[in-house]
Amino acid sequence: MTETQHTQSVRRTQGARRNGWGRRIPWMRWIGFVAGRYVSRGRRNSPSPVLSVLGIATGVLALIVIISVMNGFQLGFIESILEISSGHIRLEGLPPEELDVISEKIRAVPRVVSVLPFRELNVLLRGRHANPRGAFVRAVPANALELDPGLAGRLEIVAGSFDLESPGNIVIGAELARHIFVQTGDNVSLLSITGGIRGEDEGGTNNLTVTGIFRSGFYEYDLGWVFVNLEIADALSGESIPEHLQSPVLGIKLNNRWHDRRGMQELEAVLLNSGINLEDGAVTLASWRDYNRAFFTALRTEKLMMFILVGLIFIVVGLNIYQAQRRIVLERREEIGLLRALGASDTAVRLVFVWDGFIIGFTGAGFGLALGLLIALNISPVFTFLETVINFLIDRINDILAYLGMYSGAQEFALFSPAIFYIKEIPSRVIPHEAALIFMFGFLSALLAAWFASGKVSGIRPAEVLRYE
Repeated sequence: MTETQHTQSVRRTQGARRNGWGRRIPWMRWIGFVAGRYVSRGRRNSPSPVLSVLGIATGVLALIVIISVMNGFQLGFIESILEISSGHIRLEGLPPEELDVISEKIRAVPRVVSVLPFRELNVLLRGRHANPRGAFVRAVPANALELDPGLAGRLEIVAGSFDLESPGNIVIGAELARHIFVQTGDNVSLLSITGGIRGEDEGGTNNLTVTGIFRSGFYEYDLGWVFVNLEIADALSGESIPEHLQSPVLGIKLNNRWHDRRGMQELEAVLLNSGINLEDGAVTLASWRDYNRAFFTALRTEKLMMFILVGLIFIVVGLNIYQAQRRIVLERREEIGLLRALGASDTAVRLVFVWDGFIIGFTGAGFGLALGLLIALNISPVFTFLETVINFLIDRINDILAYLGMYSGAQEFALFSPAIFYIKEIPSRVIPHEAALIFMFGFLSALLAAWFASGKVSGIRPAEVLRYE
């Protein structure tokens, strides 16, 4: 082909592109066709595209499973804190005589799910055969589980019942009960640190009967928390507590904790209509973001670092795809020259290799996303299967060694043994937008690698390449 013929061919191709969208479709079709052939037929002296697809899929799979398990642990902690301890919004400092009236007005707010009055005290708790142990008392109404369904959903009563009808009853955490050697029906001595020690001659509030033992799934609560009736809070706290702290705190929960700012605005309006001004500081509203800021920030930082560390997989895979694409550009110089001679522009030829990266990235990320979601949503059966396989191999090795008269000492294997970890099963939570973000990471790593690697196409001149053919 002469230089004049080549120039005419290029002009005809460029003119066809300018003749409307309908003319562009065949132009895109041949790009997809050539890219598909490159991927399906492999590359000369280069790693198979299958390896690149597997690399992307492995990165997406690993990141989805790891982040899902991390979400399971973190959200379990967060929900335990919000449902058992702090609630979504706290209202403190209300006058005791207006507490019931304002509570009913707050319950009428559409966004509010529950309102629970409570008080908090620090005490020493002593069983029959143990030294006193520090504990955190949450004084609540006898019908606390009815007032707060979220609290009822997080507390698993493993012995007895959540019975606080009598002021002399107490419900304690399972780990705390184990440490002080008590069961349901036993008496415990409650020594108030806040208000001083109260003796039996001062109302009998220092001896309480264990009516229930609970587990929350959060070790700190199971080891250090107890629930008592709100009526005995004054007797336990004594006269040394400031007056503004003697009024119960209202723990308010919303139908969506992320709407806490709007909820606080609505509660402020309710308080203003009730004649309570928040500007003097006597009555305060606080969101869960405020009083748990340090803990939640630490969890967020931990998750971000995990994203970055595991996301390095995509950088490694992207670099491999980049090197492979650069190699393929050099290997296919003759074909590129032929395409250019037939009228293809630099951009069109470059898009062939970009489309190659698109196929690799989309296939690998899609396969990794599907398999990752399958594992993340069935994480406990997967771990059980792995433990079964490993224990089967351990048993066979023990049998062989026993036949040879040797002792291996290998015991049953457990990835997350309840004897070591404070969990019964592996938690896993898949957050849709995070899964979509991980998919885009894997897809874009291949696409960008192919785009930068195909930049060498513009330096290939058809005349120079075809001169020696």
